[in-house]
Parts: sequence; C-alpha cells; structure tokens
Amino acid sequence: MRVALWFLALFSMAVAAALFAGNNQGTITVFWPPYRVDLSFNLVVLLLTVLFFTMHVALRALAALFAMPGHARSWRLQHQERGMHVALLDALAHLVAGRFIRARKAAELVLAREAAMSRSGETLVYSARLRALTHLLAAESAQALQDKSARSVHFDQALEQASRQEALGIREGVQLRAARWSLEDRDASAALQWLDELPQGASRRTIAMRLRLKASRMARQIRPALEAARLLAKHRAFSEVAATGLLRGLALELIAGAHDPDQMNGVWGQLDPAEKQMPEVVIAATRRMLKLGGDVAATRDWLLPLWDRMVAQPATLSETQRVQLIQVLESGFATASGAPESAWLTRIEKAQMANPGDAALQYLAGIACKHLQLWGKAQQLLKQSLPRLQDPALERSAHVALAELAEQRGDMGAATQAWRNAALAFKA
Repeated sequence: MRVALWFLALFSMAVAAALFAGNNQGTITVFWPPYRVDLSFNLVVLLLTVLFFTMHVALRALAALFAMPGHARSWRLQHQERGMHVALLDALAHLVAGRFIRARKAAELVLAREAAMSRSGETLVYSARLRALTHLLAAESAQALQDKSARSVHFDQALEQASRQEALGIREGVQLRAARWSLEDRDASAALQWLDELPQGASRRTIAMRLRLKASRMARQIRPALEAARLLAKHRAFSEVAATGLLRGLALELIAGAHDPDQMNGVWGQLDPAEKQMPEVVIAATRRMLKLGGDVAATRDWLLPLWDRMVAQPATLSETQRVQLIQVLESGFATASGAPESAWLTRIEKAQMANPGDAALQYLAGIACKHLQLWGKAQQLLKQSLPRLQDPALERSAHVALAELAEQRGDMGAATQAWRNAALAFKA
C-alpha cells in the first residue's frame, strides 16, 4: 500500500511538472551592461534547484567535517565508559563468586579508568556515585579477606564520595555496610552507632532493623532488641513460628534481667499482650517475681488468663507447660503471704471436678487444701492423685506433702515411709 501511494505521488508530480513546464513560454532577462541574457524560466528554476541541492550537500559535508573531532571525543568517551562498566561487572561477578582478590583488582581498575578520564578533562555526571560504589566493592572484598587497612582506606573514600550532593542516595548503603562489618568484627557498639546515624526512614527498613536486632542482642541490650523484633514481626520479616520463638526468647531474657520486684513489674508492663499470653513467658515472669519476693497476688493475676485457657482448652498447653503452671501456683501457695485465696480454691476445685481423671489438678487441689490447713481433705486428694501422677517432680512433691501431713498429726511411721518414697522418687 505504501509503495502504491509513492507511485501515485510520483506520477502526480510528473503530471504537474509537465503541465507547468511543457507550455511555459516565460523568460527571464538578465541585464549585465553592455550585455543582455535571456533565459528560459524553466531553465532558471532547474538551475536554482540544482544550486540549492549543491549548497545543501556542501554545507552538510562541512558540518560533518567539523564534527569529526567531537565524534572522535565521544567515541573515546564511550570506549572508556564501556571499559569501566565491564570492569565494574567483573568486580561484582568476582565478589558474588567469592573471588575477592580479583574483585578488588577489578574495582581498582574501574577507579583507575575513571581517574584517567578525569585527568583528560572528561567528567561523568554519575562519577561520584560510580566512585562511591566502586570503593564500596573494594572495601567489601577487603573485608572478606580480613584486610582491615585496605577496607578502611576504601571505606573512607566511599563515605567521602557518598557525602557529595550528586551521590546522597548511596550514603545510607555505605552506612549499612559499615554496620554489618562491625557486627562481623563483633563490635556491637560501633554497629549501633552507625545505625543511629541513619535517617529516620532508612533506620526503619527491614535490613536496618535486622542489623539493629543482631547488634542489640550482641550488646546485651534486650529491650531495644525486643522492640526491633516486634517491628520485624509486624512487617512479616520472619515466619510466624520464627517470630514467636524470637519474641519469646527475648522476653525471657528481659525477665531474667530483672533484679527486684519493681523492676519486674516494669518488665511485665513493657510486654505486649501477645507476649503476656505465651505460657513460657507468664510462667518465667511469675517464677522471677516469686524469687525476688514480690507481690504474690500480682503473679496470680498474671497466671489467671493462662489458667482459664488451660481449663477451657487443655490442648493449647503441652503437658510440660501444665506441670510448670501447677508448680508455679504451688510455689505461690508456699510463701508466707501466698496462701490460696478462696476464689482460687474455688477455681481449682471446679476444674478438678470438671476433670476428675486429671491427676495433676487433683494434686494441686490437695496442695491448696494443705496450705489452707484442711488436713484431711488434703491427704485424701494427694493419696488419690499419687498413683496416677506421670511427672516425677509432682510425684516427689506429693510424697513430701504427705510426709509433712503425717508429721502434723504425729504419725511418725507414715511420715518416715512418705519421706522414703520421696527419696526413691528423687533417685528415679
């Protein structure tokens, strides 16, 4: 279709020229005293057209001639740029492949080529970014080779180039690499210092929060580490199982660092609701508070949601967690001011009657009755639970409780047998 249109246009031009020039009798007279020249109009038009095309070609040729130095300069610049880009790709390829010496040499080649271009007067608009990234690659290779002096030299150069206005976007990356190198050197304080210097937006990125988490844990700063882990879990940086395990571990470390009841109350107040629902965290916090001589009533408030969950949905707690919950409640009952309240006794008896086959609940009910000085009922419940207890620690505690009850009523023979059974259970 396009060819047909070209032919139609060509034929139209030919017809128009024939109609215009075929019968054109016009002449142009040129007076050049004492001469007179008569020229056909058609000839003048043809001469002007030829002159125009000749001048156009001549001017194009002159322009091409004068542009040759510029083209040669552009070619040299492109050739040098291609060489730099190839060397930069080689540095990246060697770095990810673990050939660190070759990677550093390739990066140094990029820097040498860029310096040669600068000396020749050629300046790239991205030269600052190129130098910063190349120095960073060389520093990364030196870090892998444990060449601290070379790493320091290249890193300082990278930081200097990244501080320029045309390369500000790279500075954050340089600081993040510095934080990571500090972690590899086991220098947590330096890593945290680099992370603190990041802008607010960059400091909340996933990679920055991961580095902060590692640095805080290395520096034994559990509270900042826990805050970083919460943010990472919120942004789904870990799987749900991994996030739960990490938060649980950090919460347990934070609890273990409490040294008085007030500090323990502060730690408990800083935990998130989800963390306060973790059985290991609740039990560890209660044990720590009891060990520090804190308020027993407060620990029972901490344990109440876990107790309700165990009673309503026994499958949500493992057997070990159930035993630990019963033991920590027993520890609270054993303190001078920790005798079980009537409300707790009612809860325990209600749970035990709802699950008469649960020996652990029957044992706990017997312990509660013992501390409330209900000797007969306590002895009956403990004896009934003893044959069905599966946990050795609960079995040993049951024998000890029976021995104390026997001593209370003056039956030394039964007390001696109970102590003997407790010793045998301890050996087992």
